[in-house]
Amino acid sequence: MISVGEARKIILDNTLPLKETEACKINFCLKRVSALNIRSKENIPPFDNTAMDGFAVRARDVKGASRENPKTLQVIENLPAGYAAKLSLKPSEAIRIMTGAPMPQGADSVVMVEDTLCDERRGTRNEGRGEKDEGRTEYVRITKAVKKGENVRYAGEDVKKGEVVIPQGATLKSGHIGMLAALGISEIKVFREPHVAILATGDELIEIGQKLAPGKIRNSNAYSLYSQVLQTGGIPLVLGIAKDNKRELERKIKKGLSADMLLVSGGISVGDYDFVKDVLKDVGTEMKFWRVAMKPGKPLAFGLMPGTKTNFGARRRIPVFGLPGNPVSSMVSFEQFVRPALLKMSGAKDISRFHLPAIAKDDFEKKKGLRYFLRVILENKGGTLYATLTGPQGSGILKSMVLANGIMELPEDMEFLKRGQEVEATYID
Repeated sequence: MISVGEARKIILDNTLPLKETEACKINFCLKRVSALNIRSKENIPPFDNTAMDGFAVRARDVKGASRENPKTLQVIENLPAGYAAKLSLKPSEAIRIMTGAPMPQGADSVVMVEDTLCDERRGTRNEGRGEKDEGRTEYVRITKAVKKGENVRYAGEDVKKGEVVIPQGATLKSGHIGMLAALGISEIKVFREPHVAILATGDELIEIGQKLAPGKIRNSNAYSLYSQVLQTGGIPLVLGIAKDNKRELERKIKKGLSADMLLVSGGISVGDYDFVKDVLKDVGTEMKFWRVAMKPGKPLAFGLMPGTKTNFGARRRIPVFGLPGNPVSSMVSFEQFVRPALLKMSGAKDISRFHLPAIAKDDFEKKKGLRYFLRVILENKGGTLYATLTGPQGSGILKSMVLANGIMELPEDMEFLKRGQEVEATYID
């Protein structure tokens, strides 16, 4: 039996990133992994513009302005977003400007509209985007001084031309998609999504549409694993249910040889009908380990199986996971071991979850020598994170995963967790 840390290292050392890439329209790139460093071909913003609604001015013209001593400027133009100014500022002039509009020539700062008072005087003319009104001239009283550059967004302030905006290996979020659109990029190269075959084993299993009979349970593991694979960015391939006999197991396992990864649920413990390890060896699997010092999930196996040549590239050795049959053990084992391996295979650089300090809300007794993964509800109260057990923590209590939004880890050397003690926790999907 090996430690959790040793198991993770063996798994990641034996999982290789996929090399195949494909073109992807940005509308469909969410959660995909960028295959290239993407550089900006232009500045963002592409021109100096205003960050506020207000008046474009010369800072020297409003020096010392206050409510008690406002500075009065003539408004020579109204400038909405999407247009460039037709006029250039001269001393003691201002241009009314809307957020995002280009800075007019001669202006070096913007006074927010909240710091102004408008005034109209008759007898001269007003030019609004070049349109004349011989009956009036508009003035604005500035009640607050500004510094040069205040409320101005300069060209390249967000992104400079040539800058890497999305590095290779980044898992794309909505912010990345928006950046690509802002740069006029409609399609990028992403790594191919890994194909993950899922096989459930056991004479006790029936499909979810079948009626329960004595001694039978529905095949929940295949569906929870299916959703976990999807959440992690893989494409699940369900192989169905294999009964507890070696011939059927071997036949079903061979169906998964064209996938990039194989997950086998159940049949991996020490019972008389737990054949999975033997069958995996029979099909040429190099077993790397079996059993991990953890709870739930101790009867976990991992190895490399010779795969067939896939539709996407040359023959490769397929990582194969023998997952426990208990529903919670299966899901926790996926979270701790399969998830980081699948992310690495997909080309992602960030494959680990953040570990956060949390305060335990419950007492809990555990067995020394095993790392425990308890299902908890994480709540932030006043800046402190608290972890509350979801209830009974048995490996067959599926409701513990339904209620949980996090996992609390208890180290191997701990024997008793006291309420109020600080622990490590992670949020889960």
